[in-house]
Amino acid sequence: MNLYIMKQYLPQIIATIVVFILIPISRSISSKIIMKSGLILQIAEARRIRVKQVVLILLNITFVFVLAIIWGVKRENILIGLSSVFAVIGVAFFAQWSLLSNITAGVIMFFSAPFRVGDKIHIYDKDLPIHAVIESIQTFYTHIRTEEGELILIPNNLFLQRVVSVQKVE
Repeated sequence: MNLYIMKQYLPQIIATIVVFILIPISRSISSKIIMKSGLILQIAEARRIRVKQVVLILLNITFVFVLAIIWGVKRENILIGLSSVFAVIGVAFFAQWSLLSNITAGVIMFFSAPFRVGDKIHIYDKDLPIHAVIESIQTFYTHIRTEEGELILIPNNLFLQRVVSVQKVE
């Protein structure tokens, strides 16, 4: 009986083994690409690590879906599970939608690298224009210091919504 079951599920077992072999390989390749890109773009190590963590989480989620497909989980069941997860996430982020947009903006800023630590910026805002120097770029916020010495934490999504001029400092 066990041999029959083994033969019946042999393709899924082999595919699962292949996926489990590919997981560390793809995680390693992704990590190296992100870290090398960060070095080339001269991005701080802490920021590279945060972006790497986000990408690895997305990669893990992808592998879970691949395994579900391999083992024949019906699309309807996957969709029901996804809708449940997204409902919980939606409720959690409804009041704090800016968290997700700040993470997304942080990833976009990582790869586009519009400015670096030490650069001088001017944020054009009609209510509160800001002249400052970039001190650090985090997952949610960018820390800037004004000419008066005041430390300001700017949400990353603000850099995608406002006009910002950058004076590069070598």
